[in-house]
Amino acid sequence: MKILIVEDDYITSEVMKEILSSFGECILAEDGEKAVDEFSRALQTGLKFDVIFLDIMMPNMDGIETLNNIREIEKSYGILGLDTVKIIMTTALDDFDNIKSAFHNQCEGYIVKPIEKAKIIEQLQKL
Repeated sequence: MKILIVEDDYITSEVMKEILSSFGECILAEDGEKAVDEFSRALQTGLKFDVIFLDIMMPNMDGIETLNNIREIEKSYGILGLDTVKIIMTTALDDFDNIKSAFHNQCEGYIVKPIEKAKIIEQLQKL
């Protein structure tokens, strides 16, 4: 499995990498712009990501905007429906409006921080 971890907090990204590395190759991006670049590069080389863990609150491009950009890129490649990358939002925001917005914008999962191994495994099993 190829995993993109998009997280602006270094410690959180390293914790996630430690947890997820047993499931596959992990690539880190510290903001949404870098995530979109990594995602595009992966599609261009034919080595697309299977899952993305995407923080909502980040500098330069927030998680919702990043999610929308990724979905638009997929559309331009003709990737639709069940073939799209699975995106799990990771955030400290646990209010209804943020959760609704994330799912409305086509994420598949939502983890409220702090990041814990059990939460990550639960989301992966749901996929």
